[in-house]
Amino acid sequence: MIVRQVLRLLQKEYGVPQWRPRQDPVSTLMATVLSQNTSDANSERAFRSLVSVFADWETVAGADVDDIAESIRLGGLADVKARRIKLILRRIREERGDLDLDFLADLPMSEAKSWLRRLPGVGPKTASCMLLFSLGRPALPVDTHVFRVAKRLGLVDARVNPDRAHELLERLVAPEDVYSFHLLMIEHGRRVCKAQRPRCDLCVLKGLCPRNDVRGRQKENGS
Repeated sequence: MIVRQVLRLLQKEYGVPQWRPRQDPVSTLMATVLSQNTSDANSERAFRSLVSVFADWETVAGADVDDIAESIRLGGLADVKARRIKLILRRIREERGDLDLDFLADLPMSEAKSWLRRLPGVGPKTASCMLLFSLGRPALPVDTHVFRVAKRLGLVDARVNPDRAHELLERLVAPEDVYSFHLLMIEHGRRVCKAQRPRCDLCVLKGLCPRNDVRGRQKENGS
């Protein structure tokens, strides 16, 4: 299968990512919310600032939205994300009685995703990030790099939207390969398969890529 070939070539090029659990589920969820529509560097700074200002997530849940926004100002969209964080924490506490999301580890995957996606501002990528990076579940987040590379390789149709791509790619990738596939596709998208001016001449996947076939035919035809 092409996914296996893609993964093997990427692992040979970049190495095999080693599993590293990140934070507890709520912390991972909050960090992922802060990463929405901003760079990794800015979102990480905002998260560090947030956890340095407030003692714990219960304190954040009880804090004024303006105070939350001020603590994450470095990350951009602070007012929007502060309201989202407050709403998410309140919803979790209303439904669960506390801010513990460990129960999601025991739910069927579809139910865990559905529960998370009912939270304000939590889409398929945010839900998958939390499940993968905090609980080690084989949910495949599709960020802009994964989406772009997957489309160029023909793993998903060019007309598919990112939400649908989550479902389609997760079916294609074996559960034990999800973590590696996600991180390596991001790495390849950043280094080689860039949005503008992809470095196709350096691409280890060019033998599998339909774009390479098209370019080869164009050269043969003198166009």
